[in-house]
Amino acid sequence: MKFTKMHGIGNDYVYINCFRERVENPEELSIRVSDRHFGIGSDGLILIKPSKVADCEMAMYNADGSRSEMCGNGIRCVGKYVYENGIVKKKTVTVETLAGIKTLDLLVDKASGKVDMVTVNMGKPIFVPGQIPVLLEENPVKAVPIIIDQKEYQVTCLSMGNPHAVVFTENIKELDLESLGPKFENYKKFPNRINTEFVEKKDNAHLKMRVWERGSGETLACGTGACASVVAAIINGYTGRKVEIELLGGKLGIFWNPGDNCVYMTGPAETVFTGELF
Repeated sequence: MKFTKMHGIGNDYVYINCFRERVENPEELSIRVSDRHFGIGSDGLILIKPSKVADCEMAMYNADGSRSEMCGNGIRCVGKYVYENGIVKKKTVTVETLAGIKTLDLLVDKASGKVDMVTVNMGKPIFVPGQIPVLLEENPVKAVPIIIDQKEYQVTCLSMGNPHAVVFTENIKELDLESLGPKFENYKKFPNRINTEFVEKKDNAHLKMRVWERGSGETLACGTGACASVVAAIINGYTGRKVEIELLGGKLGIFWNPGDNCVYMTGPAETVFTGELF
């Protein structure tokens, strides 16, 4: 079985072209390939599959084998893969996900013919608690206090196709996410677990973020998390609608368009290597 290792600002996945390959047990395969000591090493597995409603389908699995609805960094790499491998021969690509159909605009280098940057319409943020889902009464869940390890944190919760809790704080570099992350992920008010973003404001157009991803732990980047963080910053009055957000793996441009209420994410997609699984 052939595979391709790709990443979006350090958020890395193993990609398998299911137009050609067949995967029987994706949950088990994701656990196997994600292992950074005994496997290929990744934040999870992404299958690129035929779709009846879009140009292709993205099926995403976390490092623990659990299925996830959406991945912002991962979908940019899907766009790069299908274009450069001739599956989709156009610069606007539609991708079916569990969070709906997403539209990608590809920036292609004229000299090399390779995709450098991808802008993704990530859709409209969802604030209704039951649809995120979170078991909190406030609607929207904006700067709502919760207690973790006898300490109060204010969370702003929303869905970008998958659930997010955003915490604005200072000195995020010093946070012990290995200890803190799982406690947020499995907090009793988050019935489907949750992705948690710890965000530091630099100025009205710049944020810094660390993320604990549901099912994968701390990763170098999270595209949906970056979108959720910017939306949370806007509704809390911290930034304008166009923000550059700095993650451990690099930077993303996020724009929450007041015209269509959709969030647009722009960032790079990189191929690391290709190989074969036995």
